[in-house]
Amino acid sequence: MLLNSKGKHRRPSKATRIATLAGVAGAAVAVPLMGATNASAASVATWDAVAQCESGGNWSINTGNGYYGGLQFSQSSWAAAGGTQYASRADLASKDQQIATAEKLLDLQGPGAWACAGAGGLTNDGVDPGVNPGGSGQSESKPEQAQPERQAEQPTTRSEQREAPKAESKKTVTTPTGDKVKKGDGEYKVKAGDTLSKIAQKEDVKGGWSKLFKLNGDIVEDANLIFPGQQLHLK
Repeated sequence: MLLNSKGKHRRPSKATRIATLAGVAGAAVAVPLMGATNASAASVATWDAVAQCESGGNWSINTGNGYYGGLQFSQSSWAAAGGTQYASRADLASKDQQIATAEKLLDLQGPGAWACAGAGGLTNDGVDPGVNPGGSGQSESKPEQAQPERQAEQPTTRSEQREAPKAESKKTVTTPTGDKVKKGDGEYKVKAGDTLSKIAQKEDVKGGWSKLFKLNGDIVEDANLIFPGQQLHLK
């Protein structure tokens, strides 16, 4: 992979200054960099060999380790060498675009920018790879194609999530301990201080509290425990 600036770059000072200037606005420095003289160059075969060592030759790889594409660019190196004019990250750019950007990084830092330079035989051999970096990256369009589907699914999912609590709240009552109990759909709404005995007496229920308990056995599990908000049947 590309060597980072913390002790791994062979030539850190120049690259670090450029990467710092690039930052988020990497595209702003891309034009002058890409217009630089091709003082350093390597053949496509050489870059293929380096990529084989760096990433197994996978030009669209993104393993989440902070390095992207076949030549394992760090984000700062990709921006510093002008790669952001092609794609936001190296793994979203085509092979030709990655090689064209690597040529500029080679000119800036030399072969030491790649840990696999020796394994790939990378040198400033002056051979123009003759790549064509024009056009869009090989995988830049994939997220854009998938985006409309995600946008169509999200409102439905959010709607279901919003409706679920409403449906549940109509059927349950929250107790003082935070538990939920069945609400019921009877004609009498339990108030604070109510008991089955008080309700039976107040509403003149024949059979008293035990009759109320039987009538509402589907929501009242313990005759001594009823909760404000529950709705009991009186007959």
